Amino acid sequence: MRPLDALAKVCGDVRPGEPAEGVLGVEPALVAAPKDVAEAADVMRVAAEAGLAVVPRGAETRLDWGAPPERCDLLVDTHRLDAVVEHVSGDLVVKAQAGLPMERLGEVLAEKGQRLALDVPLPGSTVGGTIATGAAGPLRFQYGTPRDLVIGLTVVRADGRVARSGGKVVKNVAGYDLGRLFCGSYGTLGLIVDATFRLHPVPTARAWVSSPVGDAGEAYEAVQSVLRSAVAPAAVEYTGPGTVTVLLEGVPDGVAARVGQTVALLGDGTQVSEVAPDGWGLYPEGNTLIDVTAPPTALPHLLTAADGPTVTWSGRGHGHVGLPGDMSPSGVAEFLRALRAALTPHKGTAVVRYAPREVRGDIDFWGPLPALALMRRVKDQFDPDHRLSPGRFVGGI
Repeated sequence: MRPLDALAKVCGDVRPGEPAEGVLGVEPALVAAPKDVAEAADVMRVAAEAGLAVVPRGAETRLDWGAPPERCDLLVDTHRLDAVVEHVSGDLVVKAQAGLPMERLGEVLAEKGQRLALDVPLPGSTVGGTIATGAAGPLRFQYGTPRDLVIGLTVVRADGRVARSGGKVVKNVAGYDLGRLFCGSYGTLGLIVDATFRLHPVPTARAWVSSPVGDAGEAYEAVQSVLRSAVAPAAVEYTGPGTVTVLLEGVPDGVAARVGQTVALLGDGTQVSEVAPDGWGLYPEGNTLIDVTAPPTALPHLLTAADGPTVTWSGRGHGHVGLPGDMSPSGVAEFLRALRAALTPHKGTAVVRYAPREVRGDIDFWGPLPALALMRRVKDQFDPDHRLSPGRFVGGI
């Protein structure tokens, strides 16, 4: 039986792929959109029986992240998995399906005065895509990333078996914490079907305190003055070409007092606003995006190596660099080498999230990764035939 016919027997939405649906230029042969866990499991089982390479797709906001797949026989579209399964407001917990847009989830939670403290820089991002790429915005400073906020996960493994961990059902696979393992896995370990998150109350007051900084040294001192203080920020961000912004959250009186303390720390030129400044939480402009992780002490070295306006940096030690479209492939490669050299003494990393096609062949997307051998063993256990998003992740995983 043809794979198309076999898939049509178990899933109500199956069709041939189209050129426009290509994943970084790799056109899918087939597209299937399961409606629930059972259909998703059947789709993955049929794919395994037919030896199909599978790539998950949410809203395509980050489908261009990472390397192109070696092949894409089946694109599994999650747009029909778009429900809030359960919101237990009294326990500050929500369970949502993978294809649900983050904005819609936020609207549902706001009705109960709650939020998932995970601001996402790209509008339209889905629950599954956000977890699969480990994406987070400025609130990561206080609340962390998806790895910290996912407390339960339902996934379909490469052979079609359903696995669950955390939440109300504790069933880890071979001792693994699926929530942490699948965050940032780029669809290489299994298909995320739904996730359970830890929630937080919506603060009754917010204020953004912004201060101009003249150079890398001033930026470092401004950030460090806040980190060493007692103002308890929800976020601390550097945004090129020279602004440090502190987000304060809480009750009105408490926020007002901490605003005063922060203004005193940051000094002349400081401005206070009840709305986020332009560019807050967004990726820097450019058609090559580099994700940087290093201790907060690396900030001046990052800014010196990545001189220009297209840099953002969190006080927690995570940032992004955007490179302009007119930079040559060799120029991008040289910039990346210099950036990694500047971060190496701090045990920092620089990972390319996306880049134009003409640049990809000249760069190492991931850089050195000591844990690669362990990651390969995990891949072999979860996907022994290497059919899930093959080649998309570090080391060709």
